[in-house]
Amino acid sequence: MADSTGTASRNPFRELAAHGQSIWLDYIRRDLITSGELAQLAAEGLGGLTSNPAIFEKAIAGSAEYDDLLEPLSGQGRQPQAIFEALAIRDIRDAADVFAGRYADTGGRDGYVSLEVSPRLARDAQGTIVEARRLWRAVDRPNLMIKVPATPEGLPAIRALLDEGINVNVTLLFSCEVYARVAEAHAAALEARAARGADVSRVASVASFFVSRIDTAVDALIGKRAASSARLDEQPALAALLGRAAIASARLAYRHYLAHVGTARWQALAARGAQPQRLLWASTSTKNPDYRDVVYVEELIGPYTVNTVPPATLAAFRDHGRARTSLTEAPAAAADVLTALGDLGIDIRKVTDALLEDGVRLFAEAFDKLLAAIAEKARRAA
Repeated sequence: MADSTGTASRNPFRELAAHGQSIWLDYIRRDLITSGELAQLAAEGLGGLTSNPAIFEKAIAGSAEYDDLLEPLSGQGRQPQAIFEALAIRDIRDAADVFAGRYADTGGRDGYVSLEVSPRLARDAQGTIVEARRLWRAVDRPNLMIKVPATPEGLPAIRALLDEGINVNVTLLFSCEVYARVAEAHAAALEARAARGADVSRVASVASFFVSRIDTAVDALIGKRAASSARLDEQPALAALLGRAAIASARLAYRHYLAHVGTARWQALAARGAQPQRLLWASTSTKNPDYRDVVYVEELIGPYTVNTVPPATLAAFRDHGRARTSLTEAPAAAADVLTALGDLGIDIRKVTDALLEDGVRLFAEAFDKLLAAIAEKARRAA
């Protein structure tokens, strides 16, 4: 692929693959598939694709690429959600077909495309299970992952779906404590399958840990603390913690992952062909312009991980990113960051709990906005 100057560009997929990481694209739009661009990226080494309600809202509401199907679908009397699903399922199925070769070549370890259950079901375990089953059957591709949020209600749904052999992308993870529960749900589901003699080798899952939103929230609290503190000696300590909470949290989650896959319990599952539930770094675009625009790629590289990046972050890493195995660097420093935040009155657990609530709300709002836009387009097409 050529860059904007027409010269041969670097291959970030190969560079990161050398350190054990797969890069997925956090973006979907019809012309990405029909133009052949997605196939070109897959040929270069792109390992998969993720979507969410906000991405689909921008794609469908922000372009005319889906209008050709809106008139016939609305003419069938379908409601906006049914119209959306028809459009999304077409894109997801076609994208999954693009990655079918990757899926086959890696023995089902890579080449996945993700589709999210309705954000309105984030607090409904049974509703999530029912909708996930329906979407799984509708897309009908083995390299599909159904996205389910890591809410308290989502956890039993995640376990049930994995137990049934449905691939799951666990989304909206912000804390190591919740990640540990997700890892437990994954292992328990595979153990249940193994106990009844079912195949565990083709059940895939990733745990999507959202990073940049953590720094945005924590940095705001650091700023408030710095503005209100009368202690001059606190200022350097507070400044030193800016932009460090997300990477520290992610590295601690990765440490838990390494410990988990090293247990006798997991090794027994691995002996039966079980795939580890890879950590996937999401929300990797840099929100603070003062930070390096590829910081959430460069600082989160390690074996058996995935980083899903929006197009701009991918382009930035292709241009000036540097690959190294960074996740295991300075292991004590990550815990020290969270301890220091606590010592300064910033409770990381409260932050991550609030981020989960905000994430559910924001995806629900994007979903509602999407359905409203579809309803309006369908009205105009009628």
